[in-house]
Amino acid sequence: MTKSEKKEVEKTPSKDDGKEEKNTSSAAKEETLEEKLKNTQDKLLRTMAEMENQRRRFEKEKQDAFEFGAFNFAAESLLLIDNIDRAIDSFKNDESLKNNKDLNKIIDNIEIVKKDLVSIFKKNGIEAIECINKKFDPNFHQAMLEVENSTKEPGTIVQEIQKGYMMKERLLRPSLVGVAKKIEQKKEKK
Repeated sequence: MTKSEKKEVEKTPSKDDGKEEKNTSSAAKEETLEEKLKNTQDKLLRTMAEMENQRRRFEKEKQDAFEFGAFNFAAESLLLIDNIDRAIDSFKNDESLKNNKDLNKIIDNIEIVKKDLVSIFKKNGIEAIECINKKFDPNFHQAMLEVENSTKEPGTIVQEIQKGYMMKERLLRPSLVGVAKKIEQKKEKK
Protein backbone atom coordinates (compact mmCIF):
# COMPACT_ATOMS: atom_id res chain seq x y z
CA MET A 1 0.00 0.00 0.00
CA THR A 2 1.08 3.42 -0.78
CA LYS A 3 1.09 6.27 1.56
CA SER A 4 -1.94 7.86 -0.05
CA GLU A 5 -3.97 4.62 0.28
CA LYS A 6 -3.04 4.33 3.93
CA LYS A 7 -4.26 7.87 4.53
CA GLU A 8 -7.61 7.11 2.84
CA VAL A 9 -8.10 3.99 4.94
CA GLU A 10 -7.41 5.96 8.08
CA LYS A 11 -9.79 8.74 7.01
CA THR A 12 -12.74 6.48 6.14
CA PRO A 13 -13.97 4.69 9.16
CA SER A 14 -14.94 1.09 8.82
CA LYS A 15 -18.63 0.23 8.87
CA ASP A 16 -18.24 -1.73 12.09
CA ASP A 17 -16.40 1.08 13.89
CA GLY A 18 -19.20 3.56 13.19
CA LYS A 19 -21.90 1.23 14.50
CA GLU A 20 -20.06 0.71 17.75
CA GLU A 21 -19.67 4.42 18.23
CA LYS A 22 -23.38 4.96 17.50
CA ASN A 23 -24.37 2.11 19.84
CA THR A 24 -22.30 3.48 22.72
CA SER A 25 -23.60 7.00 22.22
CA SER A 26 -27.24 5.85 21.98
CA ALA A 27 -26.76 3.64 25.07
CA ALA A 28 -25.43 6.65 26.92
CA LYS A 29 -28.46 8.64 25.77
CA GLU A 30 -30.83 5.86 26.90
CA GLU A 31 -29.22 5.75 30.33
CA THR A 32 -29.62 9.45 30.74
CA LEU A 33 -33.26 9.21 29.60
CA GLU A 34 -33.87 6.40 32.12
CA GLU A 35 -32.19 8.42 34.85
CA LYS A 36 -34.27 11.44 33.89
CA LEU A 37 -37.41 9.33 34.01
CA LYS A 38 -36.47 7.94 37.45
CA ASN A 39 -35.70 11.45 38.74
CA THR A 40 -38.97 12.78 37.35
CA GLN A 41 -40.94 9.91 38.90
CA ASP A 42 -39.20 10.47 42.23
CA LYS A 43 -39.99 14.18 42.14
CA LEU A 44 -43.60 13.43 41.22
CA LEU A 45 -44.00 10.97 44.11
CA ARG A 46 -42.45 13.41 46.57
CA THR A 47 -44.68 16.24 45.34
CA MET A 48 -47.77 14.06 45.63
CA ALA A 49 -46.80 13.01 49.17
CA GLU A 50 -46.18 16.62 50.13
CA MET A 51 -49.55 17.66 48.71
CA GLU A 52 -51.29 14.88 50.65
CA ASN A 53 -49.56 15.95 53.89
CA GLN A 54 -50.54 19.56 53.27
CA ARG A 55 -54.15 18.53 52.55
CA ARG A 56 -54.29 16.60 55.84
CA ARG A 57 -52.78 19.54 57.73
CA PHE A 58 -55.31 21.96 56.23
CA GLU A 59 -58.13 19.54 57.02
CA LYS A 60 -57.03 19.37 60.68
CA GLU A 61 -56.69 23.16 60.89
CA LYS A 62 -60.15 23.54 59.38
CA GLN A 63 -61.60 21.06 61.89
CA ASP A 64 -59.89 22.86 64.81
CA ALA A 65 -61.15 26.22 63.55
CA PHE A 66 -64.65 24.80 63.32
CA GLU A 67 -64.53 23.27 66.81
CA PHE A 68 -62.68 26.05 68.63
CA GLY A 69 -63.30 29.11 66.45
CA ALA A 70 -65.70 30.51 68.99
CA PHE A 71 -63.32 29.91 71.89
CA ASN A 72 -62.79 33.61 72.70
CA PHE A 73 -66.47 34.39 72.26
CA ALA A 74 -67.39 31.53 74.61
CA ALA A 75 -64.86 32.69 77.23
CA GLU A 76 -66.32 36.18 77.25
CA SER A 77 -69.89 34.84 77.27
CA LEU A 78 -69.20 33.20 80.63
CA LEU A 79 -69.49 36.66 82.14
CA LEU A 80 -73.22 36.52 81.35
CA ILE A 81 -73.72 33.51 83.60
CA ASP A 82 -71.61 35.14 86.32
CA ASN A 83 -73.68 38.32 86.16
CA ILE A 84 -76.96 36.39 86.20
CA ASP A 85 -75.80 34.54 89.35
CA ARG A 86 -74.83 37.86 90.95
CA ALA A 87 -78.23 39.35 90.07
CA ILE A 88 -80.06 36.42 91.66
CA ASP A 89 -77.93 36.67 94.83
CA SER A 90 -78.45 40.42 94.90
CA PHE A 91 -82.24 40.08 94.69
CA LYS A 92 -82.31 37.39 97.38
CA ASN A 93 -80.12 39.40 99.79
CA ASP A 94 -81.73 42.82 99.26
CA GLU A 95 -83.64 43.74 102.43
CA SER A 96 -85.90 46.21 100.66
CA LEU A 97 -87.08 43.53 98.18
CA LYS A 98 -87.65 40.72 100.67
CA ASN A 99 -91.19 41.89 101.39
CA ASN A 100 -92.04 42.23 97.69
CA LYS A 101 -94.57 39.59 96.64
CA ASP A 102 -93.24 39.51 93.05
CA LEU A 103 -89.61 38.81 94.03
CA ASN A 104 -89.91 35.06 93.49
CA LYS A 105 -91.42 35.60 90.02
CA ILE A 106 -88.51 37.86 89.06
CA ILE A 107 -85.95 35.36 90.36
CA ASP A 108 -87.72 32.48 88.57
CA ASN A 109 -87.67 34.38 85.27
CA ILE A 110 -83.99 35.19 85.64
CA GLU A 111 -83.26 31.54 86.37
CA ILE A 112 -85.13 30.54 83.19
CA VAL A 113 -82.80 32.80 81.20
CA LYS A 114 -79.82 31.23 82.97
CA LYS A 115 -81.05 27.69 82.18
CA ASP A 116 -81.44 28.63 78.51
CA LEU A 117 -77.92 30.03 78.42
CA VAL A 118 -76.50 26.91 80.12
CA SER A 119 -78.41 24.77 77.59
CA ILE A 120 -76.88 26.69 74.68
CA PHE A 121 -73.43 26.24 76.22
CA LYS A 122 -73.96 22.48 76.61
CA LYS A 123 -75.03 22.17 72.98
CA ASN A 124 -71.72 23.78 72.02
CA GLY A 125 -69.59 21.59 74.28
CA ILE A 126 -69.15 24.08 77.14
CA GLU A 127 -69.64 22.60 80.59
CA ALA A 128 -68.91 23.67 84.15
CA ILE A 129 -66.06 22.03 86.05
CA GLU A 130 -67.25 20.25 89.18
CA CYS A 131 -64.70 20.90 91.89
CA ILE A 132 -66.19 20.90 95.42
CA ASN A 133 -64.72 18.06 97.54
CA LYS A 134 -62.27 17.15 94.78
CA LYS A 135 -58.48 17.20 94.93
CA PHE A 136 -56.89 20.49 93.81
CA ASP A 137 -55.57 20.24 90.24
CA PRO A 138 -53.61 23.27 88.96
CA ASN A 139 -54.60 22.34 85.39
CA PHE A 140 -58.25 23.10 86.15
CA HIS A 141 -58.27 25.14 89.36
CA GLN A 142 -56.73 28.36 90.60
CA ALA A 143 -56.32 28.57 94.37
CA MET A 144 -57.44 31.93 95.72
CA LEU A 145 -57.25 31.16 99.42
CA GLU A 146 -56.52 28.46 101.96
CA VAL A 147 -59.16 27.52 104.49
CA GLU A 148 -58.23 25.83 107.75
CA ASN A 149 -60.28 22.67 107.97
CA SER A 150 -59.78 19.64 110.19
CA THR A 151 -62.48 17.51 108.55
CA LYS A 152 -61.09 17.59 104.99
CA GLU A 153 -57.78 16.31 103.72
CA PRO A 154 -55.29 19.09 102.89
CA GLY A 155 -55.45 20.01 99.20
CA THR A 156 -59.17 19.32 98.93
CA ILE A 157 -61.35 22.06 97.46
CA VAL A 158 -63.86 23.28 100.05
CA GLN A 159 -65.05 26.53 98.46
CA GLU A 160 -65.80 27.64 94.91
CA ILE A 161 -65.43 31.37 94.37
CA GLN A 162 -66.00 31.35 90.60
CA LYS A 163 -67.05 28.43 88.38
CA GLY A 164 -64.59 27.12 85.83
CA TYR A 165 -65.58 25.84 82.39
CA MET A 166 -64.28 23.44 79.75
CA MET A 167 -64.92 23.66 76.03
CA LYS A 168 -64.76 20.05 74.82
CA GLU A 169 -61.27 18.99 76.00
CA ARG A 170 -59.84 22.50 76.35
CA LEU A 171 -59.88 24.64 79.48
CA LEU A 172 -62.01 27.72 78.88
CA ARG A 173 -61.62 29.21 82.35
CA PRO A 174 -60.15 27.73 85.56
CA SER A 175 -62.24 27.45 88.71
CA LEU A 176 -61.30 29.97 91.40
CA VAL A 177 -61.32 27.95 94.61
CA GLY A 178 -60.55 27.82 98.31
CA VAL A 179 -58.40 24.86 99.34
CA ALA A 180 -58.39 23.09 102.70
CA LYS A 181 -55.27 23.19 104.81
CA LYS A 182 -54.38 21.60 108.13
CA ILE A 183 -55.16 23.50 111.28
CA GLU A 184 -51.87 24.40 112.86
CA GLN A 185 -51.61 23.68 116.56
CA LYS A 186 -50.17 26.67 118.39
CA LYS A 187 -47.38 25.67 120.73
CA GLU A 188 -47.52 27.12 124.17
CA LYS A 189 -44.58 29.27 125.12
CA LYS A 190 -42.95 28.55 128.45
